Amino acid sequence: MADNNRLVLAYSGGLDTSVAISYLKERTGKDVVAVSLDVGQGGESLETIKNRALACGAVEAYVVDARDEFANEYCMKALKANAMYEGVYPLVSAISRPLISKHLVRAAHQFGADTISHGCTGKGNDQVRFEVSIASIDPKLKAISPIRDLSLTRDVEIAFAKEHKLPIEQTEKSPYSIDQNVWGRAIETGFLEDPWNAPTKDCYSYTDDPAFPPVEDEVVIEFKEGIPVKIDGRDVTPLQAIEEMNRRAGAQGIGRIDLIEDRLVGIKSRELYEAPGAVALITAHQELENCCLEREQHRIKRDIDKRWAELVYDAQWFSPATQSLNAFIEDTQKYVSGEIRMVLHGGRAVVTGRRSDASLYDYKLATYDSGDTFDQKSSNGFIDIYGLPSRVAAARDIKFGNAIDVPENTVE
Repeated sequence: MADNNRLVLAYSGGLDTSVAISYLKERTGKDVVAVSLDVGQGGESLETIKNRALACGAVEAYVVDARDEFANEYCMKALKANAMYEGVYPLVSAISRPLISKHLVRAAHQFGADTISHGCTGKGNDQVRFEVSIASIDPKLKAISPIRDLSLTRDVEIAFAKEHKLPIEQTEKSPYSIDQNVWGRAIETGFLEDPWNAPTKDCYSYTDDPAFPPVEDEVVIEFKEGIPVKIDGRDVTPLQAIEEMNRRAGAQGIGRIDLIEDRLVGIKSRELYEAPGAVALITAHQELENCCLEREQHRIKRDIDKRWAELVYDAQWFSPATQSLNAFIEDTQKYVSGEIRMVLHGGRAVVTGRRSDASLYDYKLATYDSGDTFDQKSSNGFIDIYGLPSRVAAARDIKFGNAIDVPENTVE
């Protein structure tokens, strides 16, 4: 049963959310339960973050190592969907928000809170992702943002922290806004807001400069029903596969993305991303699908993949539409098993080999050498029937004087 005197806060451990604990208590009169998740973002330990939340005034601190859950249930769905928003961005933040929201709701139920708070601004996508996800799980819960709804700006934060002697370090404002997890890293704001400004080296953390790569790295990734299960013959979990490919592809500068992006709220935004493991794994997965999916199924899936990425970017992870697309995508993966060999070098992941017991590639049908089993005479009838609608339409056009104009031969 919800308690009108408690709220749950999505807590990162930084200045914004640390100040928000006491600030929310003072402004709303509610006790704050801090919720922190490890989704592979690195940095401080969950125990350190938990202790800081309690020291800043939280009545409870709920911390979860969600790395495997994130990799298994969120990153793998994105991989099966080859999810690339606007063709290039593998949904780093968009797939983590539904998972965080699920644990926020779980904490609200566990600790009897009626309100959930997050640290998003009113201009970004994440406010929508959090609040739509929360409403999709439990529509009775309320959601607020201290930055958006309670005017908690940076100068107010620092003054509030000093006045209340909060045990947090006062640091200079970072030139960038960073969000990261095991699937990738997002970098925005600061001088990057001028789209003419090129990224500087300090923007990047997950990737090394692709202009000065180490020697090329050949890797063999084995998939089972769309999920990576082995790398170079060694068994891996989804989390281990992502982490290893982050290291190896990141060392080659793979997965750097710089684009003007259409945000859900209608604003165009300049965004940098690093997603070395995601880009390498999606590249391999797509090529295995090229081998294993039937032609019309494959054509439809490419359209579905694009819509899946758009829906998930647009805060629709829990929507009926996304759930229906998930069912289609999952069905397509039953034969997506086999091995992909790739060379990682200088910013590129290039597939150099593929093999699968479920492959629809048939050497005897494809070869132009002896042993060819394709009956080429069959193509005569195929072309005759396939071209029939065009021939009938062309005859009509000629009848009404609308034949395709063919220039006269002017060669002397």
